[in-house]
Amino acid sequence: MKLVVDASIAIKWVIGEEGSDDALKLLKSATLAAPDLLVAECANVLWKKVQRAELTASEATLCARLLQRADIEIHPTRHLLDAATQMAIELSHPAYDCIYLGLATANGWRFVTADDRLLRKIRSLGPSSYGPIVMSLSDAVALFSH
Repeated sequence: MKLVVDASIAIKWVIGEEGSDDALKLLKSATLAAPDLLVAECANVLWKKVQRAELTASEATLCARLLQRADIEIHPTRHLLDAATQMAIELSHPAYDCIYLGLATANGWRFVTADDRLLRKIRSLGPSSYGPIVMSLSDAVALFSH
C-alpha cells in the first residue's frame, strides 16, 4: 500500500520534534508519495525556522539536501486542482493541504498527516469519503509496524 505524506510528516525526517521517531519509522517501512507541493512547503518550513532562529542557514540547507534524497515518489499537482478546491470548500480548510488528500483520493492510497487541525476537520464530518483514507502518524506507524 502506498501512503501519501505531507510536509508535517516529511519535515520530521530532518528536524527533531515530536513524532520524528515515528516519521522515520514510516519512511523506512512504507512506500511513500507526495504531490510536488511538498518541495515548496518543506522549503518554506525550513525558511521559517531560520527566521525564528530555530535553525541556522547551514542547518536549513543541510535539511533541504537530506529531504531531496528522501525515498519518496513526487507527483505533479496540476490535475488535482479541481478536486483540491472542492475538498477545501467542503472542509473549510486551506486548499494546499487538500492537494495531498486529493492525490491520495485520486489513486486509492491512504493519506498520513501530523496536522491535527486537518485531522479534526475530517473527523468532524463523521463517516465521510475522506475518513477511511486519512490516518494520523501514530496510526500509520502502528499499521506498518506489524
